[in-house]
Amino acid sequence: MPLDPAFIGRSYPPSQPYDVSREKIREFAEAIGATSPAYLDAEAAKALGHRDVIAPPTFAIVVSMKTNETVMFDPELQLDYSRVVHGDQNFTHHRPITAGDQLVCVAHVDAITSRMGNDMVTVRTEITTVDGEPVTTAKSMLVVRGEDA
Repeated sequence: MPLDPAFIGRSYPPSQPYDVSREKIREFAEAIGATSPAYLDAEAAKALGHRDVIAPPTFAIVVSMKTNETVMFDPELQLDYSRVVHGDQNFTHHRPITAGDQLVCVAHVDAITSRMGNDMVTVRTEITTVDGEPVTTAKSMLVVRGEDA
């Protein structure tokens, strides 16, 4: 069943705050092989002008994924997750994610299109501090393979 384009423009409630810790940043940096001292050493990060260690740019996926799942598993959308492949991902950083941040995500459905029997849904997740300071805009495009794909 094709995805309903009436979902375009829908926004979801804000997530619970995500507490960014030095340990989570270190674990992520090590997992992806990122070795910048700014990710691992608070003094090195401070020497670069940051208040604490900063996260690698793709750490935003850790923060935004649960919010994106709210869209993917919305029973009204009727998205068959067993048929989903990740089509695209990008981040626009307004400032680095930093240890000590408390971040909130709000997901928005920006587009639903159909091509060659497949549906594509674009979800934009705005990541801000609990005080509303913009941190990152994450955009994901998911492809829902058609029955014949």
